[in-house]
Amino acid sequence: MRNKNTLEYLGIWESVYNSNLNYGEFAIIKSQAGLNSYKLSVKEWVEKTNAIGLKATAGRYGGTFAHKDIAFEFGMWISPQFKIYLIKEFQIKEFQRLKDEEYNHLKLNWNLQRTLAKVNYHIHTDAIKENLIPKEITKQQAGLVYANEADLLNTALFGITAKEWRESNPDIKGNMRDDATIEQLVVLSNLESINALLIQQGL
Repeated sequence: MRNKNTLEYLGIWESVYNSNLNYGEFAIIKSQAGLNSYKLSVKEWVEKTNAIGLKATAGRYGGTFAHKDIAFEFGMWISPQFKIYLIKEFQIKEFQRLKDEEYNHLKLNWNLQRTLAKVNYHIHTDAIKENLIPKEITKQQAGLVYANEADLLNTALFGITAKEWRESNPDIKGNMRDDATIEQLVVLSNLESINALLIQQGL
């Protein structure tokens, strides 16, 4: 090893990950690096600086081994094609990671808002039951009261009733609220709370 930039990278890597780095020896090596007469083997580098990022072993199964960070750095220094390949692969993986995070974040938000909508839905239906449905009417008649109040909010938010939505979307599973956006669910949740309060106040 004689390239000054390479040795400088090794020194910086070691200073980050190796608390036992011999900074004095590293400074001497760095000052001599780049000279035509100066050569340094991996074994000498390890012995002089207490480096842990590189390792050289002798024998039949011996060789020079490096931490992956250092191996990538050497590979990029030796081959521009390898450097471009690594950058491209990193960009693809990073893009996929960001897309996965975005999807998980949206999914979490949707689930939270859907749960909130369900909670306020029960508050809404309880207000209807206690204030708008006479005790003497049938369950079928009571169902009409619930549906009317629900469609009041559906029309205010979506512009159509639940029946009209089903007729317009026969191939979609679930109901119009299952198909709603996060923003629509937030508005719906607030509408149910406000409407429940208005019902309780006789308005």
